[in-house]
Amino acid sequence: MRIHFIAVGGSAMHNLAIALHKKGFQVTGSDDVVFEPSKSRLEKYGILPASMGWDENNITADLDAVILGMHAFLDNPELLKAQELGLKIYSYPEYIYEQTKDKLRVVIGGSHGKTTITSMILHVLNFYQRDFDYLVGAQLEGFDTMVKVTDAAPVIIIEGDEYLASPIDRRPKFHLYKANIGVISGIAWDHINVFPTFEEYIKQFDIFIDTVEPQGKLIYCEVDPELDAMVKASKATIEKIPYHIPSHEVKAGKTWLLPDHTPLNVFGDHNLMNLSAAKLVCKQLNVTAEEFNNAISSFKGASKRLELIESRNETNVYKDFAHSPSKLKATIDAVKAQFPDRQLVACIELHTFSSLNKNFLLQYERTMSKADLSIVFIDEKSFKQKKITPLDAADVQSAFKDGNLHFFNQVQELATYLLGINFNNSNLLLMSSGNFSGLDLIKLARELKV
Repeated sequence: MRIHFIAVGGSAMHNLAIALHKKGFQVTGSDDVVFEPSKSRLEKYGILPASMGWDENNITADLDAVILGMHAFLDNPELLKAQELGLKIYSYPEYIYEQTKDKLRVVIGGSHGKTTITSMILHVLNFYQRDFDYLVGAQLEGFDTMVKVTDAAPVIIIEGDEYLASPIDRRPKFHLYKANIGVISGIAWDHINVFPTFEEYIKQFDIFIDTVEPQGKLIYCEVDPELDAMVKASKATIEKIPYHIPSHEVKAGKTWLLPDHTPLNVFGDHNLMNLSAAKLVCKQLNVTAEEFNNAISSFKGASKRLELIESRNETNVYKDFAHSPSKLKATIDAVKAQFPDRQLVACIELHTFSSLNKNFLLQYERTMSKADLSIVFIDEKSFKQKKITPLDAADVQSAFKDGNLHFFNQVQELATYLLGINFNNSNLLLMSSGNFSGLDLIKLARELKV
């Protein structure tokens, strides 16, 4: 098979390119820019483009398929050439389905918790050396790539994103996988540039339920009232399996599952609900409750999901991927509940299209109320890049309903402020789906006053 990737440098795209290369396919790719770690990984397998840019000569009639990434535009010369030649053009989720349509497909969807649930399942299956394929949105310990697609594995575990599949396929990715076992972790409005109303957004999850194969199974969080009502109203001919927070206790900053008293490395109600979802999926894959507990005890979490980057004396520093209102609140609540006797300094970087929209910003109301000190950082360059009217401190404080909230739009001013705080018996939570404008968070954490 000869496969060409347009916009090969993307997170999922370059991992799929590597997976198909490992499968024995002849893989080529192009992009206008490729950043790390994609660059080194593609180079390692000999599929990094020799030069950057688009070239219609990369597209020839003998290609079996072209896989199109979201980074490409509709007037991309390679895309136009592929369309002119009548080649089969796939989005990456569409091609994942094509490669796995004879397997059992487990698809984890939801506005939050997708990566963690998927990672927990992969950890447990890997613990017992099961044969499985996967697609996950974060680099996991013990896994070389974020995508694995083989001929032999009987099952694939897929993190199902609700964002659009490609520039020419405007369907959400998770609609294309046709799950045998589906999971929905919860629904909280996001991606307003694509789904401008909450009603349009939640409709995508209703459609996802209908894409689950007949006689399939849907595992869902019954604690979410919007989701619970949607699932109960659905006429889909599938088995509906609810989950909630499992019995547990917290002692001296450690969480234990009850009644077996299983120690965990993760914490927080949101992670415990993620664990319940993963446990139910594993049950469908013939992993017993005892086996699951034994394996999950060693799960340390997915990258950037409440990842502990520094711990000294009575101070922990975490970085987390939280950026949407629901994720922000859940993460802050989790850290405060786990360490109730410590002060919590919570800092979030807002940089997505949704979070910088003045109307959507109202969704953040009181999401940081459990923090003892709240900080919001927005790099002023983000507004220029996205061509959005800048927000100021008053806008942010009003939306968050927190007049004491501290606002920064210069990263060095933020760093100076944090380094001036005494973190004795305090935790710092650094949250962003970006990178704090290149700030070295590990170096910062080590230099804090403790």
